[in-house]
Amino acid sequence: MTVRIESQTCFFITENGEEIRLCPDVTIITDSEKAMSAVELNGQRVYITEAEADALTVAGAVDGRKHLKATDSDSVI
Repeated sequence: MTVRIESQTCFFITENGEEIRLCPDVTIITDSEKAMSAVELNGQRVYITEAEADALTVAGAVDGRKHLKATDSDSVI
C-alpha cells in the first residue's frame, strides 16, 4: 500500500521517502495511458489502487478521476 490515512491526513510512500498532505489538499487523477489512478506530489506521480483512491475521497480528497472507455472492438467492455 502506497498510502496511509489518519484523521484526514494522508501519508504517501514515494521513492524519496514519505510525503504528508492534508486529504482535502490532494486531488486524485486518472493516468489515461496506464489506466490507473494517481496523485501528483512535488511534480511526481504516485500511483494508487482504486480502493486507495476511494478511501482518499472518503477522507476528503478531491476526486478528479475520469472514466475510461474502451474503444477496441475486441474489448469485453
